[in-house]
Amino acid sequence: MEPGLWSLLPLLVALLFAFVTRSAIPALLGGVIVGAFMMGGNLVIGLNNIFQEALGNGNFIWICQIVLSIGVLTELFKRSGAISGFAARLDQMGDSKKSVRLTTWGLGLLIIDDYFSPLLTGTIMRPLSDKARIPREKLAYLLDALTSPVCVLVPFLAYGAYIASLIVAQGGAEATPEAGMALYIRSIPFNFYSIITVLFAGGIALGWIPDFGPMRRAENRVALTGELIRPGASPFISDSELPDARPSTGLSLALYLGIPIMLIMTIALGSYWVYREILIAEAFMTAVAYLSVTMSLKGHFKSLGELVDVAMKGIMSILPALLIIAFAYSLNTVTENLGAAAWLIGVSKGMMTKGLLVAITFVLAAIISFSTGTSWGTFALVMPLALPLAYAFSSGPSDPLVLETIAAVTGGGIFGDHTSPVSDTSVLSSAGAGSDHMDHIITQLPYALTVAGATALLYLFI
Repeated sequence: MEPGLWSLLPLLVALLFAFVTRSAIPALLGGVIVGAFMMGGNLVIGLNNIFQEALGNGNFIWICQIVLSIGVLTELFKRSGAISGFAARLDQMGDSKKSVRLTTWGLGLLIIDDYFSPLLTGTIMRPLSDKARIPREKLAYLLDALTSPVCVLVPFLAYGAYIASLIVAQGGAEATPEAGMALYIRSIPFNFYSIITVLFAGGIALGWIPDFGPMRRAENRVALTGELIRPGASPFISDSELPDARPSTGLSLALYLGIPIMLIMTIALGSYWVYREILIAEAFMTAVAYLSVTMSLKGHFKSLGELVDVAMKGIMSILPALLIIAFAYSLNTVTENLGAAAWLIGVSKGMMTKGLLVAITFVLAAIISFSTGTSWGTFALVMPLALPLAYAFSSGPSDPLVLETIAAVTGGGIFGDHTSPVSDTSVLSSAGAGSDHMDHIITQLPYALTVAGATALLYLFI
């Protein structure tokens, strides 16, 4: 059977159940089961094949390495007193809602990594956010808005290298890595979705943009009842996570927090400089090894077994997030096998005209990325369609139409990466904030759609 509207059914089922029940794991699993039925054959065998294809590959193993390392690293930070020490430093700067929101936004700008940033920033800021009576949903939004939307604006990170490689793959005058990267850098000012998202989050943090939709209801809930999470919600992180650790100060704070973060950034940036790829998993594992050895030598652990217990606690704290990521990967595999993205591209291809190219490209990329939860997959699907058309409609690579098209693909891909319930960065933002995942998605979506609508209008009229 040829791909058609029906190929979106597993995703629609998952989204419907997720928004109705506000429970991500059974909703995603339900979508996978529906997809297995649609693909035919024995259901048990079909599910097994889907899980093997989705999870038995290097990409998922890589994600597992990163997520589990971050879980362990975060627990070590807490045990060392680094988190409470840093939070105490920040607390001296002010504990008003505005100052806490601004600090969260600022840390998101400084810690440029879509996996590490929401978990580290969330772990640091959650106690201060709770003290300031900020809803967990608001904290999750600020964390999420400063993940991939920031990363894609920094050209020397993995995002830039990857998008540049897709530009190079289209050939023509930009058939060298240097030329592809130069073209990508020139397109960044036209990435309105990512830029406006970062500024919009800053406006929310400053209180310049009033809350609306479900986020306003969350703020009203806290004001009326003092409840930071919705009654009946299932936050990823419990409130009893901080151990009785003496807050680190001075040299200890640098030893337990500063050096591990510097190790991560040095290895990540150094590996890109040398190998043209960011060894982020290796960076996190190095930081875990360093902190484990340093804390052991400083007497934080009485035995190897105690160190292992702390590590296991960190792993257990991140398992719900990892489970959602696993089912999200499986659902993505189902929709890919059913040809959902290919059908969307085929439907929209005939609508592409010079006047509508950029706006349609953005909307198409946004729909695909929201459906799949992956920006990188969206880039790979949409760039080969949109960029050749931009070349055909323009006078050459320097034409603004080409730059806007690249930016539209990039921004549209980022939309889903930062809003979809099946996106790994959204899951990690929920984990970092200690928020219920679907509550985070539901409260964030009106803000993201507002920015996306403004972006589409800009592409139509510039």
